Amino acid sequence: MQRFPVNRRRRIIYGCAILITVVSGLCSRAYAEHLPSFAAAHLGDALWAAMVYFGFRLLLPGRPLALALALSVLFSFSIEFSQLYQAAWINGWRATLPGRLILGRGFLWIDLVRYTAGICTACALDRVFLNRA
Repeated sequence: MQRFPVNRRRRIIYGCAILITVVSGLCSRAYAEHLPSFAAAHLGDALWAAMVYFGFRLLLPGRPLALALALSVLFSFSIEFSQLYQAAWINGWRATLPGRLILGRGFLWIDLVRYTAGICTACALDRVFLNRA
């Protein structure tokens, strides 16, 4: 039996990591009342940013971890700063479920901390567990 090429195997692993992270993030919102208040307040945004990190790893499986880390921070911070732009057309899109999940609703500086924590945690997990594939 032939083994998967390294990049294909990594893409499968990162795809699974994305799926697990998305489900965990949605559950952290849906069942927030069952979580400690600190986790309920911060976990969803950290998991969103971790999903962004795993997405970059999926798209760039053979590239360095540092590149995915940098691109994830840049992307996440760009999304957060884009919330300072409040035109009617984009606010209309933000009012939809996909718009809320992707673009958020309003700028919060604490989200930058949450994103950084989520991305750094995902990168650490990647370095320890996933990047061995």
